[in-house]
Amino acid sequence: MILAPALSEPGRVAFVASRKVGGAVARNRAKRRMRAALARVQPNPQVDAVYSATPSVLTAPFSDLVRWLEEANHV
Repeated sequence: MILAPALSEPGRVAFVASRKVGGAVARNRAKRRMRAALARVQPNPQVDAVYSATPSVLTAPFSDLVRWLEEANHV
């Protein structure tokens, strides 16, 4: 995850997944799972964030994804 001060409020969010995650279908699924998990977390509106998917995003339980994003947003 990469954080930077937001240029405007609310902050922007981007999701990326490299080919290490898998083919196009796997990369899109990883980004969809991260978006859904972030919808359950209150992101910091003063920060622009880029979330990078790893292969574990595809296999981890959804509750773990939510917990990881909560921890990442409290840094």
